[in-house]
Amino acid sequence: MNARSEPAPAGPDAPARPPLVRELLLVAGLFLVYKFGRRLATGHTTEAFRNAHHVWDWERVLRLPDEGAVQSLLLHGDTLIHVANTYYAAVHFPATLAFLVWLYLRRPAHYVWARRVLAAVTGAALVLHLLFPLAPPRMLGATGLIDTAHVFGPSVYGPPRTDSLSNQFAAMPSLHFGWALMLASGLIVATRTRWRVLWLLHPLATLLVIVGTANHYWLDVVVAAALLGLALAVLRLPGSPRHPRCALPHRRPEVRRRSPAERPELVGAGR
Repeated sequence: MNARSEPAPAGPDAPARPPLVRELLLVAGLFLVYKFGRRLATGHTTEAFRNAHHVWDWERVLRLPDEGAVQSLLLHGDTLIHVANTYYAAVHFPATLAFLVWLYLRRPAHYVWARRVLAAVTGAALVLHLLFPLAPPRMLGATGLIDTAHVFGPSVYGPPRTDSLSNQFAAMPSLHFGWALMLASGLIVATRTRWRVLWLLHPLATLLVIVGTANHYWLDVVVAAALLGLALAVLRLPGSPRHPRCALPHRRPEVRRRSPAERPELVGAGR
């Protein structure tokens, strides 16, 4: 996709690019906290399955679409479901990393803003993972869904009891969707092309993939979007007005009234 987003000429007020070594350490720390934080929530199997039944029941009460309808679409062909599994496994981290690298090189001010938003969303998500462990729909027999990654491959998860690299009971919120939506939002703001709205195809594809592969519920997506919206409302892009309606009203220039002595006399008046 052609971004057509040449940066504005650098001037004395142009934002400075953050030190590279510091940013590498910060981003690496963000990913390590993400991985380590997910592992902290492991071992809550009973609570995770109890919460999964609650979430499934809440979705039926709210009349949300059935995740099975999306999975049925993906199961029309082995190639399609294999692509969906690959997208889930291989796009999440590389796409987010490429997004941050591009912003760092081309849009320093946008980079700092995006990094802060991603850190805030990730931190809030990890807290929810600890407070509300949740088994994904592929593990819940009541959903009638299958583990597409296990059946068709590729799979990034092993058996939950022996998988020490990831927490499979951290379904809510979906950071897959939260990060994808932030990626699209950041690129829409940072680029100028008329086609930049097409970046929304990434979170849309991610939504279909995470639901269709039975890795997330609809409510996982809703919570992720809500967290991102809250972070964007608090952490605004530098230079954006916080109170646009509080600007001082435009004042009309004062008109000084002339004194009688300064008023011009009308020729022939009073005759």
